Amino acid sequence: MARPKVKKRTHLGASNGPTNKGPSATSNSRTPKSMVIRIGAGEVGPSVSQLVKDVRTMMEPDTAARLKERKANRLRDYLTMSGPLGVTHLMLFSRSESGNTNMRLAITPRGPTLHFQVEKYSLCKDVRKALKHPKGGGREYTTPPLLVMNNFTSPPSDTESKNKIPKHLESLTTTVFQSLFPPISPQNTPLTSIRRVMLLNRELPAEGEDGSYVINLRHYAITTKATGLSKPLRRLNAAEKLLSSQKAKGKKGGLPNLGKMEDIADYMVGGADGAGYMTDATSGSEADTDAEVEVVETRAKKLLSKRQKDREDGKTKGSGNGVEKRAVKLVELGPRMRLRMTKVEEGVCTGKVMWHEYIHKSKEEVKKMDKVWEKRRQEKEARKKVQKENVEKKRKAKGLGSKDEEGADDDEMDVDEWDSEGLEGDAEMEYNEEMDDQGEWEDQEEEIAAG
Repeated sequence: MARPKVKKRTHLGASNGPTNKGPSATSNSRTPKSMVIRIGAGEVGPSVSQLVKDVRTMMEPDTAARLKERKANRLRDYLTMSGPLGVTHLMLFSRSESGNTNMRLAITPRGPTLHFQVEKYSLCKDVRKALKHPKGGGREYTTPPLLVMNNFTSPPSDTESKNKIPKHLESLTTTVFQSLFPPISPQNTPLTSIRRVMLLNRELPAEGEDGSYVINLRHYAITTKATGLSKPLRRLNAAEKLLSSQKAKGKKGGLPNLGKMEDIADYMVGGADGAGYMTDATSGSEADTDAEVEVVETRAKKLLSKRQKDREDGKTKGSGNGVEKRAVKLVELGPRMRLRMTKVEEGVCTGKVMWHEYIHKSKEEVKKMDKVWEKRRQEKEARKKVQKENVEKKRKAKGLGSKDEEGADDDEMDVDEWDSEGLEGDAEMEYNEEMDDQGEWEDQEEEIAAG
């Protein structure tokens, strides 16, 4: 009997069976995921809306790139969905009535939240117009960027100021930004996967501005090219790779034009007496600050026996052992932002203020505020307990039994804590509670069941 045909291209894992599994839930949960949201939807304006799109592109691939906001959406809606979707960070952009653009960076679900004022920003399209040779639209966004942070911890100083930012808040800010992207292992991470750099540089405060925390954000693409070769020779090398690739059949855009030359030497030397010979130093296309690095060849090699290894070592003796020198250059992609941190608070946008740029409190005032927050927490716990008791009473009155017997969760929904539309204590909720107390909902349920 003939063997049945198995589709291997469209049916993934058909030949391997259960061994070909996708990533587990634990591995997905370790990868940071983000949502870049504009609060107010159409009220922020076209420039801030485009800035949000550029930030989403910068945060790829682990971000909600096609998120659609509505005016009716509230912060609680996004917090509710962040749990099932595995979202760890929220970046909220908004515009105040005075016209200031603000950004909030929050860690879900417990916080903290960093408040920033976007003092200046440049969109990606503005950055491309300013560059002579812009780059983008390739495979740079398939992997997360490399995060580089500078001056996030202020150097120790002899003078003590009341407005100086505490050390624990500086380390907290560092930890929040470091958790935006997955950590990189230098031993295991391949160099080819690092294609972008996100640079965060903190401006150290001046002598009279100890209480300011300003961060400059830049976004670059990493480009490399071989060094030690002249520009014509690099073009010939690129043309050879273009012709050898199977995808480039029929394309001639990368080939140099040698129609007006009698010999290849005229192209290499560059005119009579070599007056037009171009090197890395004379071409003007290379920047003086390019860093040269040695890149080891990472392609897979065939396992050889001892005799074959000795033979290969004799042939490759004196060669570079697969080491190639390449020049690393950064090309800016955008966007640019200058962020001034104004406030740090516990929780997700609703919690005790840990630090404020303009408001400074004494130790007595801090203790007083701690007592106020502790009182609010106790009232919240008491309110939850009363709500739970009321729910149990109504279930027993209807003959449904206790909710704990059915294996339900102990935590009940708090009216003040959760509101789908952000309208606390609206008339519709009060009307529904009155109908429930009067028993009118039971009559309507019977009518609905009867059809």
